[in-house]
Parts: sequence; structure tokens; C-alpha cells
Amino acid sequence: MFPAIAVAAARGICFAGGVRASMLKDFSFSALVAGFVSVLVGFTSSVAVIFQATQHLHATAAQTASWLWAIGMGMGLLSIVFSLVWRQPILIAWSTPGVAVVGTAAASGNLTLPQAIGTFIASAVLVIVAGFSGAFERVMKRLPLPLASALLAGVLSKFTLDGFMTAPENPKLVLAMAAAYVLGRRFWPRANVPLVLATGIAIAAKQQLFHLEAVPWTVTLPVWTTPEFTAGTLLGVALPLFIVTMASQNLPGVSAIRVGGYEPPVSKVIGWTGVTTLLLAPFGCFSVNLAAITAAFCTSPEAHPDPKRRYWAPVCAGLFYVLIGVFGATVAGLFAAFPKELVLAVAGLALLTTIANGLALSLGDERYREASAMTFFVTLSGIKLAGIGSAFWGIVAGVVVLALRSLRTKR
Repeated sequence: MFPAIAVAAARGICFAGGVRASMLKDFSFSALVAGFVSVLVGFTSSVAVIFQATQHLHATAAQTASWLWAIGMGMGLLSIVFSLVWRQPILIAWSTPGVAVVGTAAASGNLTLPQAIGTFIASAVLVIVAGFSGAFERVMKRLPLPLASALLAGVLSKFTLDGFMTAPENPKLVLAMAAAYVLGRRFWPRANVPLVLATGIAIAAKQQLFHLEAVPWTVTLPVWTTPEFTAGTLLGVALPLFIVTMASQNLPGVSAIRVGGYEPPVSKVIGWTGVTTLLLAPFGCFSVNLAAITAAFCTSPEAHPDPKRRYWAPVCAGLFYVLIGVFGATVAGLFAAFPKELVLAVAGLALLTTIANGLALSLGDERYREASAMTFFVTLSGIKLAGIGSAFWGIVAGVVVLALRSLRTKR
């Protein structure tokens, strides 16, 4: 009996080693850069909102760093585990609209730090129910792919617009990066985004735009905050936090993955993001969820020409996020040292291909063309109604147009 067990164990070890070896063969430098760019764009574009929220909550420097630790660990570990287990590019991020809801409530004096932690826990429980029950996945499966593509294009287009609009502020930097993008697409398509990023870093360094002297070099330690629950904060903060996370993050996040040609187990992914948020909430994790905008960096051909090898991009991003967690204050300072024009330009250029593909999918079928156009422009407008962002209202508008068209066709 024992020899048989030993043989079976040896075979299992060999099989596992073979899987790991095959995964390592899938690694590529382009995936590493795509992961770094996704973290760079996601972190620098919205980390200030986290700092604002913690200031309004009167959090100490250690508690603020603990928030970065909890969020970085949650996003990083889930991105790595999900992508390796299912061999699909599944990138996890935080909910920027969600922390804005928390910051707004704190600024008005209606929320303390312990109460904020309580709202994180309550929102996480709602996410767990919506995920593992399959309710959210059933809604997503009924969403036509053209509308999902239009939603993704609308969400991403603002970043490309912002990238080109920075040209007057630093034309030498932005135009040089644009030229690198055009040449890279023509002669070095697999190294296109790395070339753009390297060009931007070289010019920004020559212009002395990096300021590293104020970066703190410390290791972050988690700080526990005991939660408090009140009826007012549960209804006034936890419920809106749950709604905006699902509507503004998870909904376009699933769309981004689907448009990239992947079908992840949505219910499990959403459910486990809720569990992770629940476990890390006492340390400051307000929400970990599917990435919406930055997911496009990991699902596009820029990550790797072979769709089956793109899962390494979010794995690399996850490693960077874990580093952010361990060295929260230090990494925050390093990312803050990147010039705004460089970050916006590399984001806008890297998303061009994904936006073009999204528009092609959304407008190719005449039956969905009008509804897709409505979804695209409402999403692109950036409107915010009832505290919910334009991604949700874009889908609502597109579904209404599609329903009216179907009704007219039946008549």
C-alpha cells in the first residue's frame, strides 16, 4: 500500500512540475510590461482618492499605510491565483468609485473610521451573496456582446483622449511617445508598449521630471481597526458602496474579459473577491473587484500575440501589487514620481488597439448598432446619477434602445 501511495505521489509531483514548467514557458517580457503598465496607470490615476478618504476619516499615517497593505495584498494575491488557476488574464483592482463614496460620507462628518470598516464588511457580504448565488453572472450572460464591447470602448476612450490632450503641456514627451508607438506597431509589434514606456521614461528623465528625493523607504505593517455597525451607515454607505462596485467595476470588468475572448467563472471570481474583502476589511480593504479599465492592458495583443499566454500579465501585475502592499508608502512615493503626462500618454496609446477592436465588435452587427452607439456615448460622457457612474447608465441606455427596437421589429 505504501509503495503505491509513494508512486502516486511521485507521479503527482512530476505532473505538477510539468504544469509549472509549461507555465514558465508562457512567460514573456511583453506580459511583464503590460502588468507593470496596468499597475502604473491604475495606481497613479486614483491613489489620491484613497489618501483623501483616509484624511477625512482622521486616520493615522500607519492606518493609511495599512489600507495600502490590505488593498495591495488582496489585489495581488487574487490576480495571481485566479490567472494561474484558470489560465486566463483576470486582473483584480480596487473600486475607485467605492472609495469616493466612503470619502464623501467621511467629509460630511457622517462616518468614522470604525464605522467605515463596518461598511466594508457589510458590502463584502453583499458581494459574496451576489457572486456565489450566481445572480450577477446570470445578469451578465444576458448582456449582448456588442453592448459589452461598446461599454468597454466607452470606458477606455476617455483615457486615450486624456493622453492626447496632454500634448500641449509637454509636446516633446507626448509626441515622441506617439512616434514610438507608430514605429513600434510597424516594426516591433510585440515590443510596442515597452518601447513607448522606455521612450517616455528616457525623455522624462532627461527633462528632470522624476523627483525621488521625497520617497519614504519603509516597510508597511497592517493595523487592525475594530468595526462598528450602525443602521445609518449600512444603508447610507455600505449599500451604495456595493452598488457602485458592482455597476462601475465588476460589470465593465466582466465585459473587458469577455471582449478579450475569455469566459472566466464569473460567480466564483466575484464571490471570492467578496471573501477576500471581508477578511482584509479590518485592515482597511474597502473593496477588491474585477479591474475595468486596466484589465484591457492584460487582455489585449499588447500583452502577448497568443491569447493563451496573456494570463501572465495579471500575474506580473499581482506581484507588483504585493510589493505595493509590503512597501506601501515607498511604492506610493515612487509611482507619484512619474510625470502625469507620461502616465496618461502610455495609457492612451496602449489602449488604442483594444478600443478599435471594441468599436468594431459593437458596430459590426446592424441589429445592435444603434444600441451600441448609445451605450458608447453615454459611457464616454462620464455622467453620474444617483451616485452611480456612466458605465452603468450606458448599459441601461443601450438595453432600453435595444428593447424598443425589438418591440418595433415584433410589431
